[in-house]
Amino acid sequence: MKKVVPFAKARETSLYGSKAVGLGDAERNGLSVPPGVAISGDLVEAIAAGDEKAIEKTNKAIAGLSPPFAVRSSAVDEDGANASFAGQHLTLLNVHSASDVASAVRDVWWSANSDSAITYRQRVGLFTRPSVGVVVQTLLDPTAAGVMFTENPVTGADERLIEASWGLGEAVVAGLVIPDHFRVDRSGQILERKAGRKRIAIRSLPNGGTFEEQVPATQVSQLCLDDPALTALNALALRCEKVYGPRRDIEWAFQNDTLYLLQCRAVTTGKKPADSPPPPPSQDPVTALGSTELFAEMDRRQVEQIARLLKKRHFAKGETVIMEGSGGAAFFLIETGEAAVSRKGVQLSSCGPGDYFGEIALIDGGPRSATVTATTELVCYGLTFWEFRPLVERNGAIGWKLLCALAKRLRAVEAG
Repeated sequence: MKKVVPFAKARETSLYGSKAVGLGDAERNGLSVPPGVAISGDLVEAIAAGDEKAIEKTNKAIAGLSPPFAVRSSAVDEDGANASFAGQHLTLLNVHSASDVASAVRDVWWSANSDSAITYRQRVGLFTRPSVGVVVQTLLDPTAAGVMFTENPVTGADERLIEASWGLGEAVVAGLVIPDHFRVDRSGQILERKAGRKRIAIRSLPNGGTFEEQVPATQVSQLCLDDPALTALNALALRCEKVYGPRRDIEWAFQNDTLYLLQCRAVTTGKKPADSPPPPPSQDPVTALGSTELFAEMDRRQVEQIARLLKKRHFAKGETVIMEGSGGAAFFLIETGEAAVSRKGVQLSSCGPGDYFGEIALIDGGPRSATVTATTELVCYGLTFWEFRPLVERNGAIGWKLLCALAKRLRAVEAG
């Protein structure tokens, strides 16, 4: 059921994910959240696949929101008490216009299918196909922001533990600063104030994206929250516990003296250079896929069935595409650009348009045998285990030809 709704109408975790439903609960209970919409997992997948109707539907839904936007993952199984996926799923800040949202949504979808996210899924026993909802919100320009635990996560004490910095809260979340540290008891009494070293603040760029602004020397060790702000945060903690329950991990921000709730989840237990040469011409994905060893035995109709599952993914120069030893669930076919293949730090080969890697992950989801790094800007077609396996299960002819291709490879290895 492909839907995009205002937060107040996001009630089904199975459709929109816990983050979106949590923001919906906040709105329905009178808490201040930046305005936004929730996009269901199946609509996100359609956007990632380039479905124009899905993109148009989303653009229509966000037409009433003021840009710039924050685009965040809301996977169905993230932010639970046993698995938070913190740092695994992507958040894109300062998406400058509505026309850029579809690309941001696609990147969020891919982050949930990245090697690091798959490895985490395997470790916490969630090796299933992720359903990736997305939230799109108007991006704040806060004076200060950060995180708050309604119970001290280190000592278990019944007190608020607050970490704060200037600007957007990503400076705290990403560990880019030593934040200010506060402890407040349930009655509102301030137990501790400790100034951090906040040398930078994350700010929005006029044309999209963010940058690290140097903080004036007088503010580096100046507390960014006063007593009224701490009182407001304690009140927010009380409201969140009433709405969501105890032991909450809260992200918040102050803009124009108004406190906004950005996220509330359970505390988890467990551009091209001017002289760059033009890229090689892209190859038709069906033709390119049919030329790979894994799919070479299949006829064009079968290859077309597989090609319809492909989704584009972009990598910047120097970005790691897959990492040796990590869990994997995606196969990649290079459309444009170049990449280097290495094992144990030693480069083995390079690859370019029409080359492919990661195909064994489509079969067993096992650890990667090598690292692949983009040596130029790289565009790939990606195919995940979650999409490929159902196709094989319901199509015996494709499964048989896949088995023949694997047997041929095994014979070549034994003869080699």
